[in-house]
Amino acid sequence: MKHVADEIMEKVGELPDLEKLRVVDEILTQLDKRPDPEPDRIWADEALRRWEGCRSGLLKTVSYEEIMKPHGRS
Repeated sequence: MKHVADEIMEKVGELPDLEKLRVVDEILTQLDKRPDPEPDRIWADEALRRWEGCRSGLLKTVSYEEIMKPHGRS
């Protein structure tokens, strides 16, 4: 006997990609009923700390070009 989830997965496999995205979005929305605000608060505090560090000159910034240079070359 098939489980309901197996039947759903078979049907989802037949859907066009955009409809599959709708299914995924709905599932994620249902799972995220009570999001934990703590990680967002921690990241917001960290972003503010980094922004203030850059503005004050305490943190050194590196350009995209510098980061993308191959190792061992200047």
